[in-house]
This record gives sequence, C-alpha cells and structure tokens, in this order.
Amino acid sequence: MSKPSPRLHPDILKLGLVSFLTDLSSEMIFSVFAIFFTTIAGASSVLLGLIEGLADLSASSLNYLAGWLSDRSGQRKVFTIAGYAFSTLAKIILLASSSIVGLSLFRVIERLGKGFRGPPRDAWLSSIATQDTRGFSFGVHKALDKAGAVLGPLLAYALLSRMGESASSYRVLFWVAFVPAALAIGVLALIEDQPGVRHERESLGQNWRLLSADFKRFLIPAGIFALAYFSLGFLLLKAHNVGFSVTDIVLLYAWFNTICVIAAPLVGKLGDRIGRRHIVMLGYGVYGLLNLWLIWASGRAEIIAVFALYGVFYAIEESQSKAFIADIEPQRRATAMGVYNSVTGALYLPASLVAGALWAHTPSLAFALSALLSVVALVAFRLLGPATHQANEQDFT
Repeated sequence: MSKPSPRLHPDILKLGLVSFLTDLSSEMIFSVFAIFFTTIAGASSVLLGLIEGLADLSASSLNYLAGWLSDRSGQRKVFTIAGYAFSTLAKIILLASSSIVGLSLFRVIERLGKGFRGPPRDAWLSSIATQDTRGFSFGVHKALDKAGAVLGPLLAYALLSRMGESASSYRVLFWVAFVPAALAIGVLALIEDQPGVRHERESLGQNWRLLSADFKRFLIPAGIFALAYFSLGFLLLKAHNVGFSVTDIVLLYAWFNTICVIAAPLVGKLGDRIGRRHIVMLGYGVYGLLNLWLIWASGRAEIIAVFALYGVFYAIEESQSKAFIADIEPQRRATAMGVYNSVTGALYLPASLVAGALWAHTPSLAFALSALLSVVALVAFRLLGPATHQANEQDFT
C-alpha cells in the first residue's frame, strides 16, 4: 500500500485566501498600469523603468527590518497585518490622483507594505508546512495568490470593455480594486497566529552573523540573477509593440497568471521529490531561454507562448526560492527571507533602469543582457549552492 500524501495545514489555504484577495486588487491595477502610465498619463519608457525599479527597491527596503523584528519578537501575524494594511491604505493615493506624480507615488509607496509583510508571512508559512510538503505548500499559496492575478485582469478587461479606455473608466477600475484589498485585512485578522522562537537579544549585526553559510553563499547567484530580472512591464510593452491592444494585453496578463496558478503546485511537488536545488536551477534556465526567445519573437502566437513560459518561470522563482531558503536557514527564517528580498530588490532598481535605457535604444538588447546574466547566475549557483536541497533541520520554528 502506498504511503498517503501528507496533508496541508488549513492555515496555508487561509493565508492563500488573503493573498488571493490582495492580488485580485493589485493585479487589476498592475495589468493596466504600464500602458496607463505611458499612454494616458504620458510618461516615457525610461521613467517607467525608473518607477518600476524604485517600486521593487521600495518593496525590498523594509524586508530585513521586518524579518529581524519578526524573529526578534517571535511574532508573525502582527507584522503581516501591518504590511497588508499599509498597501491597502496606499491605494487611496491612486484614488486621489491620476497624474504622473500621483501614479509614481502610489506605485512606490504601495510596495512598502509588500516589503514589510513578506518575510514574517513567509516565515509563518514555513512554520506550519512540514519538511516533506514545504515546496507544495509554498506552491499552493502562490497558486492562490496568482489566482487573484488571473481574475484581477479579467475583471479589469470586463470593466474596460464595457466602459471604454478613458481616464474616467480607469478611475472606476481603481475604486473597484480597493474593495478586495480591504476584505483581505478582515480575513487575515481571523487567522490564529503561529509565533516563532524569539531571538530577542540579537542585534541586526549579530542576527546577520548567525545566518547559515549556505544561505549567505546563495545570495551571490541570487544577486546576479536579480540583475537579469527586469519588470514584467517591459514584456507587456513588447506585446503592445507586436500588435496587442490594451484590452488584449489584459487578457495576455491573465493568461500568464493562469499558467502560474497551474504550475506552482506542480513545481512545488517536483521540488519536494527531486530537491529544490534542481528547481532553482531550472528557474534560472527557463528565464534565460525565454529572454533569448524574446529577442526574435515577432508574432502574436509567439508572444502568447512566451507568456506561458514566463508563467512557469514565475511559479518557480516566486515560491520555490522561498521554500529553498526555509530549508537552508531553519532558525532565522524571517530574517533570511528579509535579507534575500532586500538584496535582490536593491538590484532590481539598476536592472530596471538598464532595461529601460536599452529598451529606448533597441529593445532586443534588454532581453539579450537578461539571457546572459541568467546563464552567469546558473553557473554561480552550480558552483556555490548547497550540496543538498535541504539542511539537516530541527524544529526551530
């Protein structure tokens, strides 16, 4: 008789519902943001690259602090709620102004909340997921998260199709997007906290020194790869240049997220079986291949296929890298998540700035550079990554 599959902790699904509602809200906005920012508000592609880079930097700026505070106090829920609430309140800026300045402020400030909630929430997820279901647990959470990113663009498409692509239509869309974000806070408040072990006497410096050597080595290839990882907004612009309308791009964005929803639990199960080290390497390789493809892609069918491949990559990168970190840093997971997000997020700014500059000159150069850096990151991970897919773990959480 085969051994039954381990069951997911029910709070994985509850936290997934919170992420679903939040992404439903955020992705309604993000699915149209790049086009709205450049075509209706009148911003340049270079400014888009700057704002997207600043948004990624903003999302990572509080990661280390949030992770350290969470590990120091042992608290997960209070910091997670604070992050989600800040992102929800930031949407008021978008409701009040549609100017370039207002849109830029919204995009950057809203990401601060994401940065503050990420490490404690991911440490919370790690503590309630067993070792042999950790990849699957993160994959299911990411699938629920991205399910909101599927429905969000579809709802945006329905609204714009009905009302037209005018400034007033976008304003209605932004108001509708605010509702699920507020509901997510209520759902999160009802979930029971799962505190971690306190490290209340550790300073930031001591905290860093006590992180595992495996984790610190992993930051090198992760940092190289971050330089290749420019904003999805440029892929949306590529689709627009090929001939997709704004409403078609909303559907294309929903297609990418649908593939991510399907792929995330599957790659999670695969990582649990063959080792997350191999899954991380697969992510780097897939991203390099799709950027090579984008250099020559010129047809609508090709773009649709590229976005499907990007969905597979995103499922790997956004869920399994965190499961991998939880394996190699069992004692200070919130801090490790925060350090990882801070390092990679800080590098997203120059990555997006360079991509924006190359795009303004020759778009294919941006994709070529990303493909090259993906290969370098893959080689660095092969040389420096932990020898096994998981650390010898005790129940520190």
